[in-house]
Amino acid sequence: MQLDHVGIAVPDLTAALAAWGPLIGAPDGPPEVVPSNRVRVAFVDVGGTHVELLEPTEPTSPVARFLESRGPGVHHLAFHVPSVDAALAGVRERGGRLVDERARPGARGRRVGFAHPSAFGGVLVEFVEGP
Repeated sequence: MQLDHVGIAVPDLTAALAAWGPLIGAPDGPPEVVPSNRVRVAFVDVGGTHVELLEPTEPTSPVARFLESRGPGVHHLAFHVPSVDAALAGVRERGGRLVDERARPGARGRRVGFAHPSAFGGVLVEFVEGP
């Protein structure tokens, strides 16, 4: 399994890109709105993996709630898998809680699914399928 990206929740994507840019560089492309997650995101390639900056697009989105309770910071770890549905089923079979029962559309045209933080010691884990 390979690390796909580290997701970082931010209240303002433009300000975050300005702050992170000198350290990690420019985003791979323009920011993208992901309706299924209610976020606007930008990805920056960092040595074969990515940093994903996530800005909520709605005050009730999961990322907005995260920012409200914890402030800006690391939101999740995402792993590239051959099948999101199989990865989620594996977590469920081991008794882990899920956020998603099956894959849904994510950023960059990929299918994604989330395991609840309780399944991985308090860390929200995303599974990513795609190129």
